[in-house]
Amino acid sequence: MHGPTLTIGHRTPEGELAHTSEVPQFGLGTFLMKESGLCRQACLWALEAGYRHIDTAKVYENEVEVGEALAECGIERSEVFVTTKLRSLDATSYDAVLEHCQASLERLGLEQIDLYLVHAPPPDIDCRAEVWRGMEACLENGWTKAIGVSNYGRHHLDALMQTARYGPSVNQVEIHPWLQRPDLIAATLEVGAVPMAYSPLARGHKVEDPQLAEIAGAIGCTPAQAALKWCMDRGYITIPKSSNEQRIAENLAALDLDIEDQRDALDVLEENYISGWDPTTEP
Repeated sequence: MHGPTLTIGHRTPEGELAHTSEVPQFGLGTFLMKESGLCRQACLWALEAGYRHIDTAKVYENEVEVGEALAECGIERSEVFVTTKLRSLDATSYDAVLEHCQASLERLGLEQIDLYLVHAPPPDIDCRAEVWRGMEACLENGWTKAIGVSNYGRHHLDALMQTARYGPSVNQVEIHPWLQRPDLIAATLEVGAVPMAYSPLARGHKVEDPQLAEIAGAIGCTPAQAALKWCMDRGYITIPKSSNEQRIAENLAALDLDIEDQRDALDVLEENYISGWDPTTEP
């Protein structure tokens, strides 16, 4: 079971979509998998179950183990989509971007990243345009198939597009039924990017929500599966994190659900609940 794919690309100043590629809409998040062997094993379980998208980052300190799993899994490299990220504190200049992209490639043991993201708006506002130029260079050099951003708010996206030759293909932010972010989703789509939902289970904070339990009961699934399918049906790339073999399989099985009758009930769970980090509101 590999699941649906989406087309991503980069909007040019002329309004065209350049450097398009296909991304598996459902993937495995690897945040907080620093313990030795944990990320490697989770990736192997996920790939065996049918996942074809792994999301990592330099700051997660597990790119090496993602690479090890890719080398061991027996699946052709072309069949697995790998997302990694430039740490915002490393996003200081054009040259720094190129240096850190190469370092991620080395840690992953890959010749090309599928999607490379700026993990958050660089703290130094004055260097942001230069950082994006570096990301564009990584794209044109073929070091990555696609570039994008993470944790960017509307004002960050607007500023980026003022000087960009290629807009971001993706904006990865926290999204789930309790944090639906309609304005940010609209801003993301306006620049030609696809929303990518991290923490689609609100870091587990809402799995015990009695309203969600009632909805899940009506669907005939687990609460987590209902929340995940809500993200998928919205058209978002969705990357739940888990290092538990059973839960990894359970999350993937959410793709088979029909939640149409409970969609309105899921929509009204919105409460602007941010479960973790939120740089989208920073200057």
